Amino acid sequence: MKTQKEPWRKKSYQKATLDLKLFVVDQIQNGQISVNFAFKKYDVPRTTINYWIKKYSTLVQQNTGMSKNDEIKKLKEKIEELEFQKDFQQDIIADMEIITGVDMSKKSLPKTLAKEIELKKKNRLKQSGSMDVLGLVNKPFTKDLKANKNNKSINKK
Repeated sequence: MKTQKEPWRKKSYQKATLDLKLFVVDQIQNGQISVNFAFKKYDVPRTTINYWIKKYSTLVQQNTGMSKNDEIKKLKEKIEELEFQKDFQQDIIADMEIITGVDMSKKSLPKTLAKEIELKKKNRLKQSGSMDVLGLVNKPFTKDLKANKNNKSINKK
C-alpha cells in the first residue's frame, strides 16, 4: 500500500560531498545543465544549488567582479581588433583584385564593403603608379583593349 506524502513534514536530504558540489557548480557554469535540471537529477533544493554557485564559483565565472568601465574597455579593445582584421582582409581582397583583374568583391560582398575595397584598390594604384602589388606592370586585358578600340572608332565618326 502506498503511503501518502505528508506535506507538513520537512523532506530530509543527504549531505552532499564537496566533490559533488563542485561538480554540479561546474556543470551549471559551463552551461551543460540548468539549475532546475540539477535540482531534479541530484535531488538537491534549488536554493541550495544557488548557494553553492555563489560560494564555490570564481569571480571570473560569476562575472560580477567586472565593472562597467572595465567591460566597456574590453569591448572597445575587441572592436579595435575586429576592425584591424576587417582592414587586413580588405587589403588582401584589394590586392588579389588588382593582381587578377577580377572584381570579386562586387559580386560576393555587401555594397558598403565593396565600395571600401574599391577605394583601397584606387589608393594602392595611386601609391604604386601603374605597378601592381607584385611589381608587375598592369597590362590591359583584351576586353579593355576592345573597349578602347570601340571608343576610338566612335570618336572618329
